[in-house]
Amino acid sequence: MKQSHLFTKTRKEAPKDEVSKNAELLIRGGFIHKEMAGVYSFLPLGLRVLNKVVGIIREEMNKIGGQELALTAIQDKELWEKTGRWSDEVVDSWFKTKLKNGTDVGLGITHEEPLTNLMREHISSYRDLPIFAYQFQTKFRNETRAKSGIVRGREFLMKDLYSFSKDQDEHQRFYDGCRDAYMEIFKRAGIGDKTYVTYASGGIFSKYSDEFQTVSEAGEDIIYVCDKCNRAINEEIAGDAPKCAVCGSTELRKEKAIEVGNIFSLGTKFSEPLGLEYLDAQGEKKLVVMGSYGIGPGRLMGTIVEVLSDEKGIVWPTTVSPFNVHLVEIASENPEVKKWAEHIYKELSKTVEVLYDDRDRRAGEKFADSDLIGIPYRLVISEKNLNEKMIEVKERKSSNVEMIGENELLRGEWKKFTE
Repeated sequence: MKQSHLFTKTRKEAPKDEVSKNAELLIRGGFIHKEMAGVYSFLPLGLRVLNKVVGIIREEMNKIGGQELALTAIQDKELWEKTGRWSDEVVDSWFKTKLKNGTDVGLGITHEEPLTNLMREHISSYRDLPIFAYQFQTKFRNETRAKSGIVRGREFLMKDLYSFSKDQDEHQRFYDGCRDAYMEIFKRAGIGDKTYVTYASGGIFSKYSDEFQTVSEAGEDIIYVCDKCNRAINEEIAGDAPKCAVCGSTELRKEKAIEVGNIFSLGTKFSEPLGLEYLDAQGEKKLVVMGSYGIGPGRLMGTIVEVLSDEKGIVWPTTVSPFNVHLVEIASENPEVKKWAEHIYKELSKTVEVLYDDRDRRAGEKFADSDLIGIPYRLVISEKNLNEKMIEVKERKSSNVEMIGENELLRGEWKKFTE
């Protein structure tokens, strides 16, 4: 992609009413556009990052047996009344409206009810279980607070997986496997070393849950981290004398954190009121045991920015960066420089994703934009190194700089300087 063709532009300042670091940097870098508080559009650069985050999550969900589907956002009031979650006194974040025929509907906040109802048509015998179904879908929540950028939105993409098992033992095996898969997602996304499985309240879903909390000053939660077992407990259930829910240690450190995912054991909370049953091997009716598992890809993207950015801008991990390398041509009156840069861009694009800054801008401005956008590696083409055909390679996160020859560059050997 030539940067001169990219319709999004960098900005020196974010909107004055934007207070979160993730939104400020993503807006300034041309990744997102703010429609209103808690509502953001993803521009080409931002969508490339979001799609890579989604790709990581999809791969890990498929590895543990997940099957992807897509449910509707419009929700039937009657279905949610059966579980008691239609009332605003129980769930106060609904966006509700009416169809032209007067029928009350809501925009989905989560999907336990509709998927449980759907599974009544597909589960009748123990042979039909287990089933692990997931989706990536836009959710709508009428949040009171919407000052955290894409970390907490009123309209946002969610990966929600739901497990349907014969009994608690079968459920627990999947639950434990999903917990491990979530940690692998955060590791691949570059924040695994700052993310902890955290014992917490289950809110409107269950009595307790496992949250995944990433330590950050931008966090809305307080957690107590146990360094002995690498787990944490949320302050909301910790009490006056917090201790680790795993090893019992009271030597915990207090941290602010962002919730980047959560998993819930639901038992028969939804299968019972909605009549999701199966016949076991003895022909007896049993209720299906359920679980739900959520990650917001946009929230994860925003958390990466909050945790890994520096004073110059965003620092993307290689796994989710919009491009692998940022090729920067330093303007020169010598036409051979442009010719050489075009050649490198064409050849390099055969094997890696390249953002090529071919704009007619000063070197300082290009370098500042490159740091703001945060692509992991910057390759500089300049007249100074034209004769030797040497290219400057700079790693964004460390600022390490090396020189490499054209042939080595095109063979991918530039990576060895920064791995």
